[in-house]
Amino acid sequence: MAERFNRKDKIMQKRFLLAPVLCLSLALAACSGGGDQGQGGPPSLPVTVSQPLVRDVTEWDDFVGRFEAIDSVEVRPRASGYLQRVHFADGQYVRAGQLLFSIDARPNQAALDQARAQLARANATLANAKTEFARSATLAASQAASTEEVEQRRAAVRAGEADVAAAQAAVRSAQLNVGFTRVTAPISGRISQRLVDPGNAVSADQTVLTTIVSTSPIHFSFQGSEASLLGYERRGDKLDGAPVRIRLQGQQDYAISGRIDFVDNALSNGSGTITVRAVVPNPDGKLRPGMFGQLQLAASAPHAAIMVPDTAIVTDAARRLVYVIGDKDVVQARPVELGPVIDGLRVIRSGITAKDRVVVGGIQRAMPGKPAKIEAGRIGADGKVVPAKAAAKPASAGAAAGKGGAQ
Repeated sequence: MAERFNRKDKIMQKRFLLAPVLCLSLALAACSGGGDQGQGGPPSLPVTVSQPLVRDVTEWDDFVGRFEAIDSVEVRPRASGYLQRVHFADGQYVRAGQLLFSIDARPNQAALDQARAQLARANATLANAKTEFARSATLAASQAASTEEVEQRRAAVRAGEADVAAAQAAVRSAQLNVGFTRVTAPISGRISQRLVDPGNAVSADQTVLTTIVSTSPIHFSFQGSEASLLGYERRGDKLDGAPVRIRLQGQQDYAISGRIDFVDNALSNGSGTITVRAVVPNPDGKLRPGMFGQLQLAASAPHAAIMVPDTAIVTDAARRLVYVIGDKDVVQARPVELGPVIDGLRVIRSGITAKDRVVVGGIQRAMPGKPAKIEAGRIGADGKVVPAKAAAKPASAGAAAGKGGAQ
């Protein structure tokens, strides 16, 4: 029994010792909480505020398309026969007139020799006919030959001349066939792989031996929207000849420049788009047909635009908002009309002015209708937000260095 009472006494003593500590903690918490509520002050963590960036920009419409060769040719033989030799390496650059394939020319050469023999026979026959005609004409002058015989000799000469002309044409045709056994490049460009190996028979105008595509300049085709087309017409701009810039997949900069050289005459009934094509210089041949890219077409003339970081845009249902600091540092939600993103900055067409203080950092801590603790910042040209204190540090350091150097 005595031990039980001693245990109870110890428990009571511990409770009495803890009670003041708990009361002190509750009192401190109540004081701190009551102080915040009584003051109605801003949150302890600040929001970063900056005026919008204003600079001259050109707005662009974005389109996806791909490069296409201006000229694309399927190389086919003009003469039939067996392929003897290939004179190029797969994928190399070839020039117009360069020898690509050789076809066995012996049958065609034999045909040429035969045609030349026929021409020689025709010339001999014609020479004999002319001699007979001259003799009969002389005899007719002395009335030793009839007029009918003279006319027959004259007709024989004319027939001989026709035979010679036919034989000459046959020789030219045979010469062409011999020349056709040498298959040359019809255009300059990059050649594909050979599709027929030596030893195989090829048919004139039928067998595809390889393909060649031109490389410079090169086309970039894309589908333009009806809205873009109408926008150009409303501004009075001429789409044909308009400058464009292109970037390839995986690239950040639009380093490729070109100009529109073709606009189709009608919109597609299904998609409501129109085929537009730009011509792009390609002196080094790095741009190849079939490559995809993103094209930008100027949608406006250069103009001064109000810009904020894209991260400063807040979505509320169907609206786009920007938080602006008003009187007494109260946060206001301003509906804005958005433009495109240029170099990481969003163009704001309407809703704010260049003098407004826009929340560009700590947006999740900004509560519309309530005051906010403010930290001044600055929007960089790259779209990044830099606190004003951090931005001033390099300048201060430079000034200190200058003073040290002067001493």
